[in-house]
Amino acid sequence: MSLNSVNTNVSAMIALQSLNAINKEYAQVQNRISTGLKIASAKDNPAIWAIAQNMRAESKSLDAVMSSLQRGQSIVDTAVSAGTAISDILTQMKEKALAATEAGLSTASKQALSDEYVALRKQIDTIASTATFDGVNLISAGSTGKIRALANTKATATIDIDHADLSTTGGTISPILANLTGGVASADIDKIDAAIQGVSSALSKFGVGSKSLDRHLEMTSKLQDTFDAGVGNLVDADMAKESARLQALQVKQQLAIMALRIANQGPSLLLSLFRQ
Repeated sequence: MSLNSVNTNVSAMIALQSLNAINKEYAQVQNRISTGLKIASAKDNPAIWAIAQNMRAESKSLDAVMSSLQRGQSIVDTAVSAGTAISDILTQMKEKALAATEAGLSTASKQALSDEYVALRKQIDTIASTATFDGVNLISAGSTGKIRALANTKATATIDIDHADLSTTGGTISPILANLTGGVASADIDKIDAAIQGVSSALSKFGVGSKSLDRHLEMTSKLQDTFDAGVGNLVDADMAKESARLQALQVKQQLAIMALRIANQGPSLLLSLFRQ
């Protein structure tokens, strides 16, 4: 092909192809800088994009796991607070019962102690029945409320915390005296001690469950951070590198425009050969 043709300007064609390639790369770099992503869609790198999408989905699923664990924590914390209050009340009831064993107490004094004892006993049921969070009560009478907190994104594992009836009708507290008017024996004091120990045992189990929820929540949070960092490593753009590339492409773009301008002047220079 002749290089001195007015019909076909090969130099201009080559210069234009080079400019188009530079402009395309320039647009890609600008897009990476504006989005902060080197892989923004499947067409950029199908395999890496698919891996990143799967990891994003897994990370989002961990949000549900953490929400379930946090809900479980709140339920247990409510039960522990109420159970601690019940334990304190039982201690006060033991105090009243011991006072009622004193010889020589007047009938009025015994009745006053019994009235306080009964009021405290009723308060136990009030606390137990109101220790509810999000519809779940771990210590109420006859309740079968349990915690089944999600432990993974497949819903194949859970952290379980069972119910413990801490009302006055439950097996832990029901053996104690209903009132003090009929007299108090040493066996009655023993029953109150047993109730205090039973409540402490239930609270201990709640504490163990709460620790399990705490540890798993911390682990899940770290796992999610690892997933998010992994996605970033796969798709995030290196802004310093892209900025340097942008500057280099700007220079190449200017040079390509100059080359195209020079190539376009070629046919007009041929006319000078025909001038007189």
